[in-house]
Amino acid sequence: MSAVGQTVVAAPSTGPGVLSWSRARETARRAGARPLPGVPVPLAEALGRTLAEPLGALTDLPAFDTSAMDGWAVAGPGPWRVAGRVLAGRTAPAPLADGTAVEIATGAQLPSGATAVLRREHGRTDGALLHDCGPQPLTTGQDVRPRGQECRRGEELLPSGTPVGPAVLGLAAACGHDRLPVHRRPEVQLLVLGDELLTAGVPGPGLVRDALGPLLPPWLRAAGADPAEAGYVRDDFGLLRDALRHSTADLVVTTGGTAAGPVDFLHRALAETGARLLVDGVAVRPGHPMLLAELPGGRHLVGLPGNPLAAVAGMVTLALPLLHARSGRTVGAPALAPAAAALPGHGTDTRLQPVRRTAGGVLPLAFDGPAMLRGLARAEALAVVPPGGAAAGEPVELLEVP
Repeated sequence: MSAVGQTVVAAPSTGPGVLSWSRARETARRAGARPLPGVPVPLAEALGRTLAEPLGALTDLPAFDTSAMDGWAVAGPGPWRVAGRVLAGRTAPAPLADGTAVEIATGAQLPSGATAVLRREHGRTDGALLHDCGPQPLTTGQDVRPRGQECRRGEELLPSGTPVGPAVLGLAAACGHDRLPVHRRPEVQLLVLGDELLTAGVPGPGLVRDALGPLLPPWLRAAGADPAEAGYVRDDFGLLRDALRHSTADLVVTTGGTAAGPVDFLHRALAETGARLLVDGVAVRPGHPMLLAELPGGRHLVGLPGNPLAAVAGMVTLALPLLHARSGRTVGAPALAPAAAALPGHGTDTRLQPVRRTAGGVLPLAFDGPAMLRGLARAEALAVVPPGGAAAGEPVELLEVP
């Protein structure tokens, strides 16, 4: 739409309001400092969410003394008289008297009175007698998993804020849980702005294919969010203002419209919806005209630049720290790696550089311009290059690329 007749209000892309990269990320974390409420969900629905409460053990683990190997449960010194068999999943076996043994399967409950498990490859039967033929004499407790070896009932196993991955699900099931208390997923509405965007086919003159509609939702999902299908908004102030007013999402993510161009209406639309700007420009390349705003009702908006790699920079700078905080995820120590070669930097701004890992550290990838994705598509991480660059061998922070 033409800007004729429109009053465009946009913040400058440079100046005292521009925050450093680290301060902008911390501002985003603080904005999401109140995590969304916790809800109990079945284990199958908890994957990718975050524990809202510590995970406690509902039983000892293991719940009884078990055999760690296939072989024989033995009582006292050998040789032993073999009498019977114990399999996993059966009722509690009869007690063992000294000098006796039972054949036993891995994971089966150890009979009371048993002092050790003789591995099958270390035992030899001679009629009714079992002999120890192992390389070392059998010792008390050998190849036995005692009750409570891993945890005791009521013990805290994982703190709240732990992301729920497959191993967490397995641990929760092993210690008796059917449901887990997890934070609700932040609902995210993605609004892709612009008249020039196509969603299918090969673009023609004056048109470009939308790359962010396919790129951003999986990244948001990996961050623990629940993104709705991308919505497309033409270059029209009224349409953008109404889209912001009517959204009920916890986080609105927009692409484009953050600078001071003739159809960059985002600042004005935010002002008319009663939003409060928290970040209005970040000293980072690419992506410095990104923004973060608080919407009425405690919701938020992250405005990403329209260029693809610049938008990704806005994602990792503002959107992901906010989402992690709202999801209740704890912040770990930064991942560091040495630069295998010098990483050129901007004179005054932080630079986010697509890199790949090598034995000697990380190497920069070509095709790293604000409008490019070819370097990112091959990247294993984004290196946080400080102003002025990083020398070969200097450690740099790495941001994960899902």
